[in-house]
Amino acid sequence: MRKRASTRRFAVLALVLALVSACSQRTASGGAVEKASIRVAVFATVDLATFWLAQEGGYFKAEGLDVQADTAASGQESLTRLANGQDDLALSTYTLFFLAKNNGSDVKLVSDATSASPRSNELVTVPNSPVKSVNDLNGKRIAISSKNAASDVLTRSVMRDHGVAFDKVQWVPMPLPEMGAALAQGRVDAAYQPEPFLTQAAKTAGAFPVIDAASGSTQAFPLTGFGATGKWVQDHPKTMLAFQRAMLNATRAAVDRGRIEPLVVRNAHVDQDIASLMVMPAFGSTLDARRIQRVPDLLQQLGVVQTKLDASSMITPQASTG
Repeated sequence: MRKRASTRRFAVLALVLALVSACSQRTASGGAVEKASIRVAVFATVDLATFWLAQEGGYFKAEGLDVQADTAASGQESLTRLANGQDDLALSTYTLFFLAKNNGSDVKLVSDATSASPRSNELVTVPNSPVKSVNDLNGKRIAISSKNAASDVLTRSVMRDHGVAFDKVQWVPMPLPEMGAALAQGRVDAAYQPEPFLTQAAKTAGAFPVIDAASGSTQAFPLTGFGATGKWVQDHPKTMLAFQRAMLNATRAAVDRGRIEPLVVRNAHVDQDIASLMVMPAFGSTLDARRIQRVPDLLQQLGVVQTKLDASSMITPQASTG
């Protein structure tokens, strides 16, 4: 009898623990997600710091998500992978999200990632370049990551703010990691460099700032975010909210720079001395329509798009952890 009662108590205890565990998981994720394993198209950038923290710090797991990164060569390629269904979500620059929308793509913004902080995105030159100040830029060779990307749009905006024409600039698209060498070899006269490439170029090529690209009209400019197709958002509302909650909690934890630097060293393959010196972007997760509206408005002002695009129509419902 004693053995039977002990066995019964053990069974009841096991059942209680199982129920508690299930309830805890359900509470964390707001109900079972439609798709527990998701793929996110990304490109190598410090803007991913909170995403890496959500992965390695267990924030995705706490929401019932197994999130795999699919590394692309650029923000444009990550959007292509999203559009063809290869990935569930994508990190890209906001300029490219709005250009995709302008071209008829059904794209939605799911979570914020970064905005430009002072001196985190600069137009740089080297001592042997003919460019000494922002007034020297017209007619010169300027390296950007791609046409109409944030590097291009912010550079043109800051030139416009200083009354410098950019119609005769020779724009030279190239991968960000190659720009320091291109400057040192005289293949370009100036280059748009975000961190950590900004600090790397200063160390390896003696690059120094011409002007802060995130100044004037582009001060605190929204840079990157995560998006999905409208159909994916409609079919996976709980998965989307779980992703948002994980990113929100990781962003709150990112105020501790000591948690970010090791992630940058490990995932962005940046030397520790570069990681300790670099200026971090401003990390965010919740999307604010008025702030994001600055992006399509600037695109229209620069003539990149001809009609006004409404940011609020692209922003999905935002999760909150209270």
